Amino acid sequence: MHSWHIRDHVLVIGSRPLVMGIVNVTPDSFSDGGRFLQTDAAVAHALDLVRQGADLLDIGGESTRPGSTPVPVDEELRRVLPVVTALVKATPVPLSIDTSKAEVARQCLAAGAHVINDVTALADLDMSDVARQFQAGVILMHMQGTPQTMQQDPRYDNVMDDVARWLDERRRAVIATGVAQDNLVLDPGIGFGKSSAHNLELLVRLLDLQRLGRPICLGVSRKGFIGKITGRSVHDSAAGSVAVACHAVMKQAVQVLRVHDVAATRDAVLMLAALAEAKERLLI
Repeated sequence: MHSWHIRDHVLVIGSRPLVMGIVNVTPDSFSDGGRFLQTDAAVAHALDLVRQGADLLDIGGESTRPGSTPVPVDEELRRVLPVVTALVKATPVPLSIDTSKAEVARQCLAAGAHVINDVTALADLDMSDVARQFQAGVILMHMQGTPQTMQQDPRYDNVMDDVARWLDERRRAVIATGVAQDNLVLDPGIGFGKSSAHNLELLVRLLDLQRLGRPICLGVSRKGFIGKITGRSVHDSAAGSVAVACHAVMKQAVQVLRVHDVAATRDAVLMLAALAEAKERLLI
């Protein structure tokens, strides 16, 4: 049993992980860039994900795919703030803002968002101030390099040990700025400065991260290494993505799943939880 404090909410994570639906308000995201760039389209998509069973929504206005370039603060706000404002009024589902910019996070939290999902793990000290001010939930993600460089030649001495050590150090550093530990979730950053072999090793050893004492968020949905294995395109990789999610759930190694395909992931997670409960009841 884990709990995650996000502003005035406490999310209790029990027999199944939370499913976080992805809403990319971008022209260039690797999976759905351009589809939901307009506010109305993004809001409609987000509400559809809620109908599919999303426990949270993660809204991003800047692509972090390999080779992507940063977006100015004003442009990122132009994309995401109207979406956050509309969704706060339209759904009680908690909202996450996927950004590494403190001003974007501040304005979205002021509009009613609950979580900061930062691929740079609050590298900007101003981001820690924003998180502390709003008592926001925070997802700290591991990334080697930057989106522009991360896939050029990623190397590790031992990928799981290196990632776990980095996440623990980052957790301690963020807590030292005054952000409460109960607000933190950790993400190993699958695909962010990792080869396919690194991704697979992290997934096989995912349970090792539970020793860090915080919920783990896993974002593998439609990642490139899945297509390399299955031979499917990004748009046809839902089955492979759900398979990886099921692997993590069966290991009891994750508490949050960040996904594009909410309905399929939710159904798989619910079935696995029911099977686990039946197994326990029957003492098998």
